Amino acid sequence: MNRLNKIIVAIVATILFAGCDKNVVEYDTTPIDDATTAQFQLHYMVPTTTGTANDINKVELNGQLLTNETTPLSTYNAVPSGAVGRFFAAEAGTVNLKLYRGAVNDLTLVYDRDFELPGGKHNVIVHDFDEPPIIIDNDAPYPTITTEHSGTTAWVKFYNLLYEKPGEPTPLRLQYQFQYVTDNNTGTKSEWQNLGSPVAFGEATGWEPIVVNKTVEISSGYARVDYRIRLIGADGSDEGSLQLFNTASGEMRDFSDWWTGYVGRVYHHFLAGNRTEAPVASIRQFTAK
Repeated sequence: MNRLNKIIVAIVATILFAGCDKNVVEYDTTPIDDATTAQFQLHYMVPTTTGTANDINKVELNGQLLTNETTPLSTYNAVPSGAVGRFFAAEAGTVNLKLYRGAVNDLTLVYDRDFELPGGKHNVIVHDFDEPPIIIDNDAPYPTITTEHSGTTAWVKFYNLLYEKPGEPTPLRLQYQFQYVTDNNTGTKSEWQNLGSPVAFGEATGWEPIVVNKTVEISSGYARVDYRIRLIGADGSDEGSLQLFNTASGEMRDFSDWWTGYVGRVYHHFLAGNRTEAPVASIRQFTAK
C-alpha cells in the first residue's frame, strides 16, 4: 500500500470512528417500581348483548381519560387495544374508575367505583356495573421454554366469570380441560387433560401449558386444540360437563370449543356471559404474548 492509500484509509477510519462516537443509540424509558406503580389491562365482561349500543365510549381513571370512542371498550373485550402486551400505568392505591356508555354526544355514566389498585401487573375485570371489579394478578413475566428442536408448547390461563343469569354469579367450580391431535396422519386425539386446577367464580388458573402438535413441520407452528369444562363437586368429584343454554334449540347443551394454538404463544381464556339464558356465555381469547 503506497503512502497516498494509507492516508486515505486513515481518514476514512477517523470519519467512521467519529460517526460512531456521535450517534449513540439511546432508549428513552422510565424505570417502573412495581411497589408504587400499577400496570393494568381493563376487561369489560358484564353479561350483555354485543353491539355498538353497549360499547364503552369513554373510560376515565382518577379523572384522566384512558380511551374514548376512537378506541372504544367493546363488550367482552379489553383495553389498551391494538397490540399484545400493552398496559395502562397509574399510581398504586385507591383509584376511581368511570365508564360511559352510549352515543358519543349522549354518554351515560354506567360505572363509577373506587377500589384499591395494587402495584405490579394485573387484569382489572368489570363484570357487573353494581359491583367492584375483580382484580387478578397478570402473572408476568410470561412462561417460556427453550428446546433444541421445534417447540410444541403454548400456555393458557382460564378465568371463570360465568353468570347463571343476570346478577347471579355461578356457584359452580369449573375444571377447564384440553385435548390435542397426537397423530396428524390418522387424526388420533389425546385423552382429555386438566388445564390447571378447578376455579370458582372470579378466579383464574395460572399459565398452564398445552400441547401444540403443529401440522406444518417447517413453520412457526400452529394446531387446533379442543376444550371442554367439567363441574367439580365440593368433594372433588367430577359431576359431568358444563351445560349452557342453546338459543337455537332452547335446550341446555354441553359446552365445547376449540381454538388454534401457536407454539410459544400465551393466551387468556375468559368464560363470560350467562349459563341459562341469553346472552349465553362463551370463551373470549386474548393474546398475552
